Amino acid sequence: MEVFLHAITSYFVIIDPIGSALIFHGLLEDSDKKHILKMALRATLISIAIVLVFGFFGEAILTRLGISIEALRVSGGLLLFFTAFNMITKPGSGDFGTKTLNMDISVYPMSIPLIAGPGCLTLTILLFSQVQSALSYLPLILAVLTIYLLTLGGFLLSKFIKRIIGQTGDDILRRLLGVILAALAIQFIADGIRQIAA
Repeated sequence: MEVFLHAITSYFVIIDPIGSALIFHGLLEDSDKKHILKMALRATLISIAIVLVFGFFGEAILTRLGISIEALRVSGGLLLFFTAFNMITKPGSGDFGTKTLNMDISVYPMSIPLIAGPGCLTLTILLFSQVQSALSYLPLILAVLTIYLLTLGGFLLSKFIKRIIGQTGDDILRRLLGVILAALAIQFIADGIRQIAA
């Protein structure tokens, strides 16, 4: 139970299901319910698969490829900054037309780098590397499944947030979250460069 609580708390901070749900809505605000459901399920399942693969094999895979976690942080930060820039500069929903309608955001940017990004993968490798026995993997797997079920719920309820706060509030929140995401992206890049230089 202690391992489970520690893991789920850490994942909640890194993944931020509430903030991710608002970002999800900002990216798919013009899409129909069927597409939103499809993207929510795909992003969640892809993220679960990525996190579990990295949990069991991540450290070995990166070592084998000669890739460091620090390099992963820098590349993920760059992708995250690009997403944040689009969130801040993208026009209101009335100006989108059909160009962004029903676009596929399940892999990028939702799974990578948002809800299964460098921070999450780094945390996963660290948590799984501390496991002493096969049975100890169970609370970590349960923590991963629980946090992504919460995230999925946030995705599916994201449209209701817009109805509560309205279009103006949604635009403000989307741009504010974009600024926060940009800062987070710069932090990822700075941390990666600092650790590479150390």
